[in-house]
Amino acid sequence: MPEFVDGLPLHPLIVHLAVILIPAAALGTVMIALWPAARARLGWIVVGAAAVAAVLTPITANSGKKLAARLPEQELISTHERLGDLMIYFTVPVFVIALGLMLVHRAANSAEPPSWTKAALIVVAVLSVGAGVAATVHVYRVGEAGARAVWDGFEDLPVR
Repeated sequence: MPEFVDGLPLHPLIVHLAVILIPAAALGTVMIALWPAARARLGWIVVGAAAVAAVLTPITANSGKKLAARLPEQELISTHERLGDLMIYFTVPVFVIALGLMLVHRAANSAEPPSWTKAALIVVAVLSVGAGVAATVHVYRVGEAGARAVWDGFEDLPVR
């Protein structure tokens, strides 16, 4: 994976995709869990978005580590890096839950649905809300720590 793209560090370029995709996948997972019509139309798209978010998370974290290694040691960068390393524990569950939800949905809509599908849909819906909220809150925490690492010390600059 390149460390720079056209002279710019990779991390600030791809982090914005993660900041959009992770909450979108989390919200999409909650939506397809609670709204059967959306599940039928958008379910597999949400699973795909959650998969991309799960794959993108370690790539983003790795690019951040490479960038941090080039910068002076700073407490705020360490906090951002530590929180970023934990993000994978939020994105993978969102993906697994979205995938599980769609597999249960497929079973529930078969010619003779198994008796367990209704209970499984309820369990997965509850898990999706918890995982979706947790992933969204954590991506906010990571982003806020990153913004502080970049912008603290600039508060005295005049704004144009």
